[in-house]
Amino acid sequence: MTRYLSLLLLLGAPAGARAAEPPKPLASGLAHPQSIAAAQDGRVFVSLAGEPGKDGDGSVAVIKDGKATPFVTGLNDPKGLALFRNWLYVVDKAGLLRVNVFGKDPKAEVYVPADKFPVAAKALADVVADPESGTVFVTDAGANGSGGALYRVAPPAAPKGPGQGGRGPGTVDVLVDATKLKGLHTPGGVAMDGASHVLFTDAGTGKVYRVKLADRTSDLIAEGVDGASGLAWDYYGRLFVSGGASGKLFVIPRPGEKPVPVAGGLKSAGDLCLDASGANVLVADATAGTVTAVAAQVPGAEVDFSPLPLKTEVAFPDLKWEGWDAEGATGRVVPLRPLVLTHAGDGSNRVFVATQQGVVYTFANDQKATETNVVLDIRDRVKYNDNTNEEGLLGLAFHPKFKEKGEVFIFYTPKKENKVNVVSRFRVSKADPTKLDPASEEQVLRYENKLFWNHDGGTICFGPDGFLYVIHGDGGMGGDPQENGQNLNTLYGKILRLDVDQKADGKNYAVPKDNPFVGKNDTRPEIWAYGVRNIWRMSFDRKTGRLWAGEVGQNLYEEINIIEKGGNYGWNLRESFHPFGPKGVRENKGMIDPVWEYHHDVGKSITGGGVYRGKALPELDGHYLYADYVTSRLWALKYDEGAKRVTANRPIKDPQRPVVSFGEDENGEIYFLTVTNTGKGIYRFTK
Repeated sequence: MTRYLSLLLLLGAPAGARAAEPPKPLASGLAHPQSIAAAQDGRVFVSLAGEPGKDGDGSVAVIKDGKATPFVTGLNDPKGLALFRNWLYVVDKAGLLRVNVFGKDPKAEVYVPADKFPVAAKALADVVADPESGTVFVTDAGANGSGGALYRVAPPAAPKGPGQGGRGPGTVDVLVDATKLKGLHTPGGVAMDGASHVLFTDAGTGKVYRVKLADRTSDLIAEGVDGASGLAWDYYGRLFVSGGASGKLFVIPRPGEKPVPVAGGLKSAGDLCLDASGANVLVADATAGTVTAVAAQVPGAEVDFSPLPLKTEVAFPDLKWEGWDAEGATGRVVPLRPLVLTHAGDGSNRVFVATQQGVVYTFANDQKATETNVVLDIRDRVKYNDNTNEEGLLGLAFHPKFKEKGEVFIFYTPKKENKVNVVSRFRVSKADPTKLDPASEEQVLRYENKLFWNHDGGTICFGPDGFLYVIHGDGGMGGDPQENGQNLNTLYGKILRLDVDQKADGKNYAVPKDNPFVGKNDTRPEIWAYGVRNIWRMSFDRKTGRLWAGEVGQNLYEEINIIEKGGNYGWNLRESFHPFGPKGVRENKGMIDPVWEYHHDVGKSITGGGVYRGKALPELDGHYLYADYVTSRLWALKYDEGAKRVTANRPIKDPQRPVVSFGEDENGEIYFLTVTNTGKGIYRFTK
């Protein structure tokens, strides 16, 4: 992402120095700046209250090259700002205003007059807009510690026809006031927390609350921030809070943790926002007349975001895929969709690649290799269609004792059945030991009674314990409508652990006796972990035995999890670090939060990878390699087991193509896979 603002990096200074000395202002000499909003096009909007007690001299300006240029003038003590699509919302004495930020002659129009709030507004303080729905939330600070409130402004109703309305707001209602929250003093900053919860600060008490929109209940999430004013999330789930009275900026590193000082020495730390680069938090200081950029880091627990000096290149560039022709019989392009790259673990060092359409290939682990051989072709029974592209051959795993047993396991969607997935065992052909026998198929596990085609997951892999781990997503559609994630009596939304060397209870597998839910009522004993939405690729670290998973989010967040025995990963009550939906819950001991999250401003569909343990690139040792399918970005994440935190999330040069999967060869070298019309769909990392 382009870095629109100067990065005022403070990483070299000790934490104490950072908290005591303010960084250099981004802009100064401003007339009482109140709030900031950073647009993705690089513009930074700031509200300027003007002279105290004087109306009409307030404005909104745009900061560029350290200078503020007027954008909208003639306002009356403007404060909070919020961007939503082409609108900039502003609160001032007149009420809730909005400005078209792309208009040729921008002017502020009154959206909700001050006297049209349920209780006539006394001192509107801040505003935020839900990026999905456009619902607007506004705080009123009240007067002398009373009369404050949090309001919800519904988005405009859809026009009934040409010229028939739809421009004005919907209903305006009270979410929080002193009758709903005892001790409410001076509501200030406001921010979204997912789509179903809103955060706000109380400057008078130094507290931060979360409001559940479904029932308007408030939950205290932090306290001890003197004069708590502004709120801003960064891209990685860290919540920044300004302390107006103390002149400090604080951060809450993870849900439930206490605020940590980030920077100090400001005269009055006001409203906040994240800059367009995501690297800095911008802080308005009304007393000093400045806007300051502070590095979005946690002192003493900094994360290295510096790019790795690596590149990617096509691996095995001369491969010819047996039987595949990019131009099918009808003349239409038939892309090769490699989805699994693995090895047999038999000492042969062969590479195996399975396509989503249902073909398994093998070839020599030699960058000069040209020949591939089909090991198994089950296209006759695998369902794949571009319109339902979460189906198909989704998983492939060789038995740890493949050399002795000759068994391979495949997760796929059967062509002749509707919304069904199976895990099947195939055996080496007796007639040709270089191939698997399609007729040897034995279905081990079936997923039936699905209502939707998506969220299949499909990764299967053997753990260090010799058992087969299987992931299936929650069964599809948004929000997990069947609530499978938290239902221990279904296999959807779960990671399973199976003993495929034994058969018991009429099944083609047995349940390991030490599975966490063995013997419990109304619980499937196959379950190893639960509360997942749609893990897209999981893998074991061959050194530590840890199981890593990339969990695809829904509304706003993607996440990376380390899977633990019996772990509940929160879905559909939590999405990453945040409560999800009307039944959403806060962090709790019964649910495991991810080790890392990233916001949809960074990427919108994680492709989980693996921990690098190869020899070609020792600088990658111990890093978890992963990607985002939508943005094509790649990262190497380093997790400190002792400190239980991420220490690095370093980007690798973007391959500029969607990454659909990762794989590991017998030597521990990691590759990533892309859909290809040329046959060049396998990539590797190089210096």
